[in-house]
Amino acid sequence: MKIATILGCALPALVLLGLPVGAQELAADAAPPVIDSGDTAWMFVSSLLVIMMSLPGVALFYGGLVRAKNVLSILTQVFGAFSVIALLWVAYGYSLAFSEGAGLSAFIGDFTNLFLGAIGPDTVSGSIPELAFIFFQLTFACITAALIVGGIAERMKFGAVMVFLVLWFTLAYLPIAHMVWAGSGLFFTMGALDFAGGTVVHINSGVAALVAALVLGPRRGYGREPIAPHNLVLTYVGACLLWVGWFGFNAGSALAANGLAAQAFLNTVTAPAAAGIAWVLAEKLSHGHASALGFVSGAVAGLVAITPAAGFAGTAGAMVLGGVAGLVCFWAVVSLKPLLGYDDSLDVFGIHGIGGMVGALGTAIVAAPALGGLGAEGYEMGGQLLTQLLAVIVAVLWSGAAALVAMLVVRLAFGGARVSEQAETDGLDLSSHGERAYN
Repeated sequence: MKIATILGCALPALVLLGLPVGAQELAADAAPPVIDSGDTAWMFVSSLLVIMMSLPGVALFYGGLVRAKNVLSILTQVFGAFSVIALLWVAYGYSLAFSEGAGLSAFIGDFTNLFLGAIGPDTVSGSIPELAFIFFQLTFACITAALIVGGIAERMKFGAVMVFLVLWFTLAYLPIAHMVWAGSGLFFTMGALDFAGGTVVHINSGVAALVAALVLGPRRGYGREPIAPHNLVLTYVGACLLWVGWFGFNAGSALAANGLAAQAFLNTVTAPAAAGIAWVLAEKLSHGHASALGFVSGAVAGLVAITPAAGFAGTAGAMVLGGVAGLVCFWAVVSLKPLLGYDDSLDVFGIHGIGGMVGALGTAIVAAPALGGLGAEGYEMGGQLLTQLLAVIVAVLWSGAAALVAMLVVRLAFGGARVSEQAETDGLDLSSHGERAYN
């Protein structure tokens, strides 16, 4: 190490040693934030892991679940969603989600950082460059939009999907992200706990997928003829990529390479493991077999549920929360969906919406120090549970209303959001994109 670097690191400490204790504290408080290279490197890795969750994780997971004639369409929709939302995040998304705002600051930010104009490489947020925080949060916004396309798979016009996601992102994702995570946000100030996006990402996307699916109507033949996944190997690979990527999603939300990140990392192992086992046990008891699709679906449900609790739950609490989520999401997919008759094509609501609710409410319980949780400032289980419930209710209503408005606008703009009956019969790969996945 060069001598100048050594002196540069040591000089602040030497100066402080010559000051009285009170002056040392004032000088330390006045010192500008310093970028920690380890924390910054971890945020780079975490962001790449979350990108892998979307591309190719969600894409392959969904791609295997649709019919062979629609696999390219779902891959293209996921890729398109990621690309469009990434640009919108830089243009105005980050500013509206995380600036303090004026007037409506409890619900939305302002345009202070439009196109990131006030932020550069030297701008610091905590112990990392603010740009690192921005692209980490960019990946969250992108995967949330990508998740929605699973609910409307195999029947919606490609252009209509893209416009719907733009409108929904603006009307729902940004306000909910601001309310939960921004310092002036309504639920942040109330003390709602959402470590990595149970409300912002999973409830938000699950409800939007359900509303969009209801407006579209079911796929042709739904409930009358089998609509089976065409390639469960793709789905298995996608699920594994999701699980690996989720370590960036949850542990990365500590925004540092520290003990909290380690706890979130471990919780992201145990919760989905418990959920996958719970799902297949329920499947074995009710249907006589434990399926590969059930195992990976359960694991994803556990990942969803532990997301809001990842930095608040202890290891045992994460296991219990995962197991509960596996059972509840199994019921939602196997019983609730047929009972109500909606065609959420790839069970986005049943796994992400319901699993997100289980996780958001369960966070108030597993965070209890008496149950091995890490607690939070001002934590008290009853009050926390009420706060979590209010956040869930607002997220459901807000996201649902935004999705409904977006779908109605899209129907008017495109003369209907669905492809024609012939196009749906032929498959969206050919009718929308002029390609076939398999010769």
